[in-house]
Order: sequence, then structure tokens, then C-alpha cells
Amino acid sequence: MGQTSPSMCIELKDGTHIAKCVLMPGDPLRAKFVAENYLENPVLFNDVRGMLGYTGLFEGKEVSVMGSGMGIPSITLYATELYSFFGVESIIRIGSAGGIGDDVKIRDLLLAMTATSTSAYSDCLAMPGHVAPCATWELLKCASDIADEMKVKTSVGSVLSSDYFYYPDPDAKINEKARDLGILAVEMETAGLYLTAMRLHKKALAMFQISDHVFTGEHLDPKLVRESFREMMEVALKTAVRAGS
Repeated sequence: MGQTSPSMCIELKDGTHIAKCVLMPGDPLRAKFVAENYLENPVLFNDVRGMLGYTGLFEGKEVSVMGSGMGIPSITLYATELYSFFGVESIIRIGSAGGIGDDVKIRDLLLAMTATSTSAYSDCLAMPGHVAPCATWELLKCASDIADEMKVKTSVGSVLSSDYFYYPDPDAKINEKARDLGILAVEMETAGLYLTAMRLHKKALAMFQISDHVFTGEHLDPKLVRESFREMMEVALKTAVRAGS
């Protein structure tokens, strides 16, 4: 039998385990791509609900990679179980995002220092006012240093974690307002991940390569989004090895 735990959505296969640091793309097929192309001797530890998770070696150190699904409810479910039931210390989200900032270009690497959100998830923390979801400094600095070493064009700043892929009121001009506030890109998970890590006293970082730009209309096709963001994957893996445990 696999490991017994209170987890509802992760069931370890016989003889498998999860590393202290987990890379977390939204798409489980991207997790499979990372495992097969970057990890040495990857082993599938979970496939419940098709949410593939693998553990293997990178530069001689164990790293896991697992899909999170789309949206704050999905990533907070998996992050909570990984942190609470499987001994995970760090989660590094590796995703695609839509550029908002004028200086953000297709394929640029973006490190999310903070995450503004349309979600009400922070309400469960019962803090007066609003909690500011932010990255773990140790992971953020490490990733920024690695990107500099690799000479990868990188921006560090705020993202918008939206509950809406198709916003129901286009006249609200949410993306225009976000751009005016200096927010660099829009995605759907980071605020939930950061708040979960803060609540459970764990570490988290989200990084993205820009797959499309909200205002210019430029975009990459889905297969390229899944398989071509090699610079981000390498920065994330090296960060996991140096600062993830």
C-alpha cells in the first residue's frame, strides 16, 4: 500500500516519496515534461485525478515536480496537502502568465515578489484589513541571482492573481487598472500559494515566462507554452537545489 495520510488528492505509489522542494506547474503534462527532460531517474509518485507528480535528481539533489491545476482553489488544495502531510518545505510555481506591463515581452522571465488578487481567499485568515501575499525572500533572491548568472532577462515585481480568466465585465478595465498600478502580469494562482505558505510557515516562490501579452495580442501556442520555457525551468531547478530545502 502507498503512504497513508489524511490527503484527499495525493496518494503515494508504493516505494515513492516527495522531495522537500516541489516545482509546481499548473499543467500536469508540463510536470511530466520537466521530469522526463530534466530529472535523473524520475519516478511517478502520484497520478490521482491525473495530477501527475514525479521525484528525481537534479545536480545530485532530490527535487519533485507536480501539477497544481488552474486557479487558487486548486493550488491551495495541493499546496496545503504537500506542506501539511508530506513534509514539503518549499513550493516553486513555474507557470505562464499574460504580460500587462509595457516593458514585459513574450518569453521574458518574471519573478513574482507580491501578488495582488481578486480572490477572497485571504478572508479566511481573519486578519483586520488585507494580508499582502508575498514570496519567500530566500527563494526570490536565489532565483534572481541564478537568472543573473545565466544572463536571462528577468523582471521582479507584482502579478495579479485573478479568479477570472474571462472577466464578466469588460468595462471594468481590470487589466488597465493593474497596469497603471505597475503590476507586470496576470495569472491565476500565486496569491493563493503565497498565503498558504505564510499560513503554514513554509516557503514559496512563483516564476513565469510570458506566454502572451494582454495589450499587444502577441501569444505562443499551447505546445510551445508547455515545452519551450527552458530558461524558467532551469532557474527553478537550480533554485530548488540551492535554497529549496
